[in-house]
Amino acid sequence: MNSALKNTIRAALACVALATMATPASADWLLTPYTGITFGKSADFGDVGDFEDNFEKRVTFGGTATWTGAGIFGFELDFGSTPNFFENTSGDANFHFGDSNVTTLMANMILAAPVGGQHGPGFRPYASGGIGLLRSNVTATGLFDGLTQNDLGFNVGGGAYGFFSDHFGLRGDVRYFRSFASGEDDGLDLLNLSDFSFWRGTLGVTFRFGG
Repeated sequence: MNSALKNTIRAALACVALATMATPASADWLLTPYTGITFGKSADFGDVGDFEDNFEKRVTFGGTATWTGAGIFGFELDFGSTPNFFENTSGDANFHFGDSNVTTLMANMILAAPVGGQHGPGFRPYASGGIGLLRSNVTATGLFDGLTQNDLGFNVGGGAYGFFSDHFGLRGDVRYFRSFASGEDDGLDLLNLSDFSFWRGTLGVTFRFGG
């Protein structure tokens, strides 16, 4: 991982940590393990060419730790992992890759409206977005060399929490991920985007603490 990427991720995580150090009494911590699918994928494999929506939907899993205050603002850390990410439906044996996975770690800002308050049953729609790590790994085959790549990327999305009690609920979430391009000297180019992107839809169980 290059130093610019490391510093950017550290800065994002530091912002989340500093924002939550002085947690007021009315704040909530929401822990959500989830599972779902990735879809709408696009990637550029050099001489092989670009792929758009040719990859199969794959099961993904992970979790989020979210802090929300008494207002609408909050922060979250989101970790996700998708085994066998690079599978395609082209039917062409030349486009079959080895075992693969994609891991994401994102630091996000969240805007959430606690409809019905922060206690007992309630509904909380939200939007979120932020930056972090997109790590791709593909094992070597007879056609492709092995690949492990750490990219800086972003995600934007939204969903809703539905709470059944003070401490238990469900969360549905849909979001878009994309990596930033590298510059001519292999540095980050935050003004341009790469061809690697995908969507993720998840459903998770949320445990609420605080209040």
